[in-house]
This record gives sequence, structure tokens and C-alpha cells, in this order.
Amino acid sequence: MPSPAPEPLAPRPLTVWLVNPFDDIPGEGLPPLRYWTLARILAARGHDVTWWSGTWSHRRKAVRMAPLGIREDEGFSVRLVATPPYAKDVSLARLRNHREFGKTFERLANESVASGQLERPDIIVASLPPLEAPEAALRLARRMDATCVVDLMDVWPETFERLVPGPAFIRKPLAQLFFGGMHRRRRALLDAADGVSAATHTYAAQVLGDTAANLPRHVCYVGAYLQEFPPPPRTIDAVPLPDGSGAAAAVPEPLQCVYAGSLGSGQDLDALVAAARALSAAGTRTVLHVAGTGPLEPMLRTAAAAQRGACELRIHGLLPRADYVSLLGSCDVGLVLVKPESLVAVPYKACDYAAAGLAIVNSLPGELAGLIDEHAAGVAYTAGDGGSLARAITALATDRRTLLTLRAGSRRLAAAAFDRERTYPAFVDWLETLSG
Repeated sequence: MPSPAPEPLAPRPLTVWLVNPFDDIPGEGLPPLRYWTLARILAARGHDVTWWSGTWSHRRKAVRMAPLGIREDEGFSVRLVATPPYAKDVSLARLRNHREFGKTFERLANESVASGQLERPDIIVASLPPLEAPEAALRLARRMDATCVVDLMDVWPETFERLVPGPAFIRKPLAQLFFGGMHRRRRALLDAADGVSAATHTYAAQVLGDTAANLPRHVCYVGAYLQEFPPPPRTIDAVPLPDGSGAAAAVPEPLQCVYAGSLGSGQDLDALVAAARALSAAGTRTVLHVAGTGPLEPMLRTAAAAQRGACELRIHGLLPRADYVSLLGSCDVGLVLVKPESLVAVPYKACDYAAAGLAIVNSLPGELAGLIDEHAAGVAYTAGDGGSLARAITALATDRRTLLTLRAGSRRLAAAAFDRERTYPAFVDWLETLSG
């Protein structure tokens, strides 16, 4: 009688370093973003995880410290690298911050392993941007016989190139002069990496177009936690189900719309102000909520104070997570007001809107537009055109059947593409396979 087949061996525990200075660390707010989620899942599988971050918070623009007890509470460690501050996302001070992070991270990592404070890593996952972090990670990986994965969180340095002044025939040679070296460094980094992950298919296609076809690669959206948000109203043939009293559930009036995120130059906020005026002039009863902070917040508060008529513009500032979730849960429509030239493909806010089951009004062509169309999750407007934005909102305010259908489609989109409970375990599966 043949012997039974042996049980498959469980993957051996790995020593994993995550290198990302941008995401919120434990103690800075919930829910976990990309790297906190990744660290949790890796730790839950028994791997020894260290997350290298910086002392300067990218989101809050403030110094931060790692709270005591992270290892006990979360199962992984956070090590902070001293970095200088910066006030603007696009600035020389930010580039200096990146340089210092890469240099100091590499020095501390070498010292920690040499002194026995840390185990040599089996795999290092480093985000790009900043460019200096994965460059340092690659040098450490070669020195310590580790696997190095570059995680594409943005197209870098193209994000800076769009800000070069002048007409196109002048911008192109100037961009080559200023950023050509960064392009060459990125190409050398990707050619030497053992694998590349990306936050969108667009980033992977744009950055990896001419890299070796056999380079291991994986796409995992930033995503969202669906259980954080209540599901949208259930419908039968796009008609709300009756409530307990036997009457049809009331549709909220006026239409509640929300924009969440950075209030900076890459966002189409002038169009939002113009749309608010157009909605008031047309008598379309709406509330446009704005949650976030940034350089354009004073302009928006001034516009909100002057707004009159049927459309109200409410500026909430940067909300605690519980208030943010409550706001999205009370709205009908999520506004993706991102200028296409920002080169963002699928912003964080779109993932949260979908998880909350909000009909998405979107300015971005390409990947996000395709996902929205595939799942019947929203409508498009023309970036920079306040009238176009007002017409998109008006169409949803006046056709509540379509609104409910789009809200259901938005939640389906979240379940199919953005559910962190599904996508991040698959990301970790890939990393475990890549590490051997």
C-alpha cells in the first residue's frame, strides 16, 4: 500500500523590511494604509517585520514619534529615521528630506545588522517615491543577500516634470535637463530589482514598459476596508426597499456630495467653486462637503462664506477618521476632482468612495474611468469645467433611480478591486513566493 503523500511544508518565517516614509504609522490614525496593512498581514503569518519610516509626517507636516508597544500591539516593529521637515509636497526641501532619509536609513540598517540589533533581512520592500529609499534598499539587499522589491506608488519624477513652466517645446528640454538623471537612476534601479509591485496598472505599464519581460511584477491597489462603511441603500429595480413603517425610504434632500483629500494645486477645486455657483443659480438643492486640508483651504473657506442659494459649500478641514467615515456614510456622491496632468491613476479617495457605496463623479481618464464604467459606478465630467461638473451633479440630483443604481455599482467595484481583506493577502502571497 503506498505511503500517504507528505503534508506540504509551511513557508518558513521571513525577516521582512518595509521601507516607506510617507504612510501613517501606528498611533497616527486609522485605518491602516498600504504599508501598515502589509505589515499586519506579514506579521500575522509569522514573519519578522520591521517598517522603516521617517520622523517627519508627510500627511500632517509635523514631527512624529513611534508610540511604545507597537511590537506588542501590532506584531511588527517601526524604526524611525531622522529626516528634515518640508512644508510643500513639491519643493527642494522635500527632495532634501528624501536624500537624508535614504542616506541615514542605509547607515542605520548596516549598523543595526552589524551590531546584532536586527537580523539580516530576507526581503526588502521599498516604495518609489522616494527614489533614494529603494536605491539604498537595493544596495543593502546586495550586501546582505536579500531579495529587493520596488513598490511603485507614483510615477516619479514625472510628477515634478509637469510643473516645469513654459510652452511644451520649452518644457520638454528643461525637464530632460532637470530630471534626466532621475530617470536614468530609476531605470538602473528597476533593471537591478528582483521584483516590482505597483499601486495601479497604469503605473506599472508606464514605468515598466521597457524593462525585462521576465521581471516579476504584481499590482495591488491602495484599496479600502469595506467593513468600515455601511453599505448603500438596497434596491429592487433601483427602487428603495420599504422601511419598517411600510413607506418607501426617504431619499435624502438635498443631494449630499463629498470631496475628500488634499486641497492643493493638483486638485480641480476652482471647478468645484464654479459648480457650486452654477448649482445655486439653477436652484439644484445640493450640499458640497470638503474634507481635507492644504494650501487652497483658505480660498475654499472664502468661497463657502460667500456662497448663497440652493447649493451649500461646507468646509470641514482635516477630520478625525471616525468623523470622516461618518461623513462619507451620510453622503450620496463622491467627487474625484483630480487634474489629469497630476498623473494620478486611482487616488485613495476613489477607493474610499467605492467602499462607502457613493456614486463617483470622476475627472480622470484611463484606469479609474475604466473601472467605473465596468461596474456602472459613476459618471464623468470634464476637468477644469465647472459647468460640466455642475451638470454631472444635477443629473444625479434629478434622477434618484440612476443614483441608487450607481451607488450599488460603486460598492461592487470596491468588492471586486479595492477590498484590502482580499487584495493584500494576495500581495503577501506574491512576496512569499518571490522570496523563495
